[in-house]
Amino acid sequence: MVGMTQVSPIPTGRPFTVADLEAMPDDGNRYELIDGVLIVSPAPSWEHQTMAFALARLLDDACPPEHTVVIAPFAVQTAYDSEVQPDVLVAQYSDMQSKHLQVAPLLAVEALSRSTALMDRNTKKAHYARMGVRSYWLLDPIEPGSLTVFALRDGEYAEIAHLVGDEEFSAVEPFPVTVVPARLLDRLHR
Repeated sequence: MVGMTQVSPIPTGRPFTVADLEAMPDDGNRYELIDGVLIVSPAPSWEHQTMAFALARLLDDACPPEHTVVIAPFAVQTAYDSEVQPDVLVAQYSDMQSKHLQVAPLLAVEALSRSTALMDRNTKKAHYARMGVRSYWLLDPIEPGSLTVFALRDGEYAEIAHLVGDEEFSAVEPFPVTVVPARLLDRLHR
């Protein structure tokens, strides 16, 4: 007899909750919720992962002990109907929990993919602003690579930098670090 996997029914007629999200299958997709709306993203590209991982390493090397750097998949769950997984996040070390972060991180980073760019530039950006994430960065792995930096001002994000290729960004928040977008893609070229 072949073992069977039990699949939970998808809720209808109501918004999704984190409990529904926890019952979703482990099928290689990333499942997130914003205000009860389910967001399903396919597995990211090599370029996406390379750039996000390189930034996480760079941030981790500069990270002071009171902060921590975490890469996806790791949940930020601030409401019963919202759970997102930034590609990279920086949080207060004291806020961390084993399973998820229940408060806004200091920095949320999304690496753009063809399938997620619109969501990352709009819906997730607005969600992070409502959560109170002070810094939001968008990485674009399309050669030569770019970084767009937003800072929370009066509840909305203001773009404070857009860098391409070998241009340098010297971050102050959440801590001092210098980022060169093209260098985050170096491991693609050996």
